[in-house]
Amino acid sequence: MIKAIIFDFDGVIVESVDIKTKAFAELFEQERSEVVKKVIDYHLNNTGVSRYDKFRYIYKEILKRPLRDEEFQILCDKFADLVVSRVIDAPYVKGAIEFFKDYVPKKYKCFLVSATPQKEIKEILQKRHIAHFFSVIYGASTKKSHAVREILNEENIMPIDTVYVGDAMSDYLAAKDNVVNFIARINNNESIFNDIDCIKVKDLQNLNMVIENFNVLDLK
Repeated sequence: MIKAIIFDFDGVIVESVDIKTKAFAELFEQERSEVVKKVIDYHLNNTGVSRYDKFRYIYKEILKRPLRDEEFQILCDKFADLVVSRVIDAPYVKGAIEFFKDYVPKKYKCFLVSATPQKEIKEILQKRHIAHFFSVIYGASTKKSHAVREILNEENIMPIDTVYVGDAMSDYLAAKDNVVNFIARINNNESIFNDIDCIKVKDLQNLNMVIENFNVLDLK
C-alpha cells in the first residue's frame, strides 16, 4: 500500500527544465557555438544532476581547463540569478497542484528530492506557497540516493510502500538503489527511459489512479 511519495521538482511538479537549459546556454554564450551545443547536450542528458557537478564536468571534459573556486562561485551565483525568479513563475505540470490539494496529507505523505541547492529550492517552494505539502525537502548537495535512504529510515517507511516520481536517470537510480517503486514523467525525455521498465506518465492528472494500480498489484 503506497503511503509515501517522493517527488523530483523540475519537470515533474513545475515546467522548468527549459528555464535551466537556457541558463546554461547564457552562462557559456561566450564560448564557441559547438562548445555551447556540447554543454546543452550534456545538461539535457543529465537532468537531475546538480549544477555543481555539471559545472565541474563542463570545465574538465568540455572546456578542458581548470575551474578555480572563485570562478565556480561566480557561475553558481549567476545561474541562481538567471533561474530562481523564472522557476517561481513557471507553470505547474498538469495535475500537480490539484493532486497536492486533493491528496496531501489526507492520503499520502510527500517528500521532495531535488538537485537544486537546498536553500534555493526551499525559497522557491515557499514563494510558490507549496512548501507545506512536503514533510521533508532535500536539495543539493545531498545525493538523491542518500536522500531517499534517509527518508525511508527516518520516517520508518518500507520501500514497497513508497513511490518516486521523477524525470531523470538520477531519479530512477535513486529509486532503484533503495528498491522503491518508480514513475517516470515523460516530456521530451523519452530516450532516457526507452530501455527502462517502469510506469510512464505524460503529466500528473491521473497520478492517484496510477498509484492505486501499485496497490492493486501489491494485493495480488
